[in-house]
Amino acid sequence: MIRELVTRRRRRVLVDVNTQRDFLLAEGSACIRNHRRVLSHIRRIMAWARIRHIPIISVCDVYPGDDGASCCIDGTDGQKKVRYTVMHNHVSFPADGHADLSGGILKQYRQVILNKRCVDPFDEPRIERLLTEVKGSEFIVVGAGTETSVMATVLGLLQQGKKVSVVIDAVGSQDSRAAELALRKMKAKGAKLAETRDIAGTTHLLQVGACDCKRCRGSSELKHVESNN
Repeated sequence: MIRELVTRRRRRVLVDVNTQRDFLLAEGSACIRNHRRVLSHIRRIMAWARIRHIPIISVCDVYPGDDGASCCIDGTDGQKKVRYTVMHNHVSFPADGHADLSGGILKQYRQVILNKRCVDPFDEPRIERLLTEVKGSEFIVVGAGTETSVMATVLGLLQQGKKVSVVIDAVGSQDSRAAELALRKMKAKGAKLAETRDIAGTTHLLQVGACDCKRCRGSSELKHVESNN
């Protein structure tokens, strides 16, 4: 049964929300604020999850190109996940309104990627089933956007009686004021607000290695120039 997907021994579950190119890269059609900072922390959390064998549930926006959507259009590069948010051993499901899932799926795969056609992942039957029935002592949430899908995910998990930690430096938004209000609401409902270092410790990693904008490439280019002088 889905209720046995994560045993008590696998205590933590990472939930990454909309870690897609349109949201997290400078050329994306809905790029978040401070994308370089958020990307570096998401990369750190993903590396931690990989090393610690933390099961990962990923939810991603996907929309048809004929409904007026401005981002995450099916079949485009922008809809794809940033490369280091995808584990080698993963399985992906479309947004098709079905709720079918095989038993033991998070024992067979390190990561389950589920697409959604809505802001709230709990409105997709397959995602709602997995997030509701998976056992875990703590659900750690990262991704975008803080004021939209991240908040909906966190509130949905809390409503199911889950313990939830929001990694505040690994979630991004387009609207800083709305994001601050969203974080206050999540905290008021029972979510813990944590930082990447609280979850994964510190790192000397400086580059996120995904975005080609001048800001993200600046320090590596500067080092290259200095090394040639």
